[in-house]
Amino acid sequence: MLAGGRSTRFGRDKLAEPYRGAPLLHHPVLRLAEVCSEVVVVLAPHALEPSLPVGVPARVARDASEGEGPLAGLHAGLLVARTDVALVAAGDMPELSAAVLLEMVAVASETRMEAVALQDGEKIRPLPCAVRVARAREVAGALLASGSRRLRDLLATLRVSVIDEATWQALDPDRGTLVDVDEPRDLGRVPEGGPDAASPRSG
Repeated sequence: MLAGGRSTRFGRDKLAEPYRGAPLLHHPVLRLAEVCSEVVVVLAPHALEPSLPVGVPARVARDASEGEGPLAGLHAGLLVARTDVALVAAGDMPELSAAVLLEMVAVASETRMEAVALQDGEKIRPLPCAVRVARAREVAGALLASGSRRLRDLLATLRVSVIDEATWQALDPDRGTLVDVDEPRDLGRVPEGGPDAASPRSG
């Protein structure tokens, strides 16, 4: 879970912003916890630890340095990951579909690909994605050393299995999985049919 951004466009700490009765960050954490045995929330080096949902198996990791971008945040999370496959999402994605996330994990487990991503029209979305931890950690480290900071560069380097739009949208008709919040007005654009906070599966 990448949560180290500066919320520049939002104007304040957007991950603490109330949304459907809970801080915005709680929603993607809960969705990931339904699928994953543990959630790692990656923060900026000196950021205060955020409120996290009670009872969720979650812990915090931190970027090695300030302002290095999402690829550095992903690398920090991969360094402490304890599984072979990791789901990656952003802290401002409150309408992730557990069904779509489960499909991504299934595809990652069934193929020899190094990452799984979602098709969105003519594009491939960098988040959410699933990656094989060891390989993604290695490639992300090399990209960072070369000056790259973009998640798209990681997916461009890995062997990626793409879930076509019809397949994942059948699991998430409102397309909430791709929604992210950049500005306060974006909170009003989140699909109303998305899931409410649910009890996560611990493991």
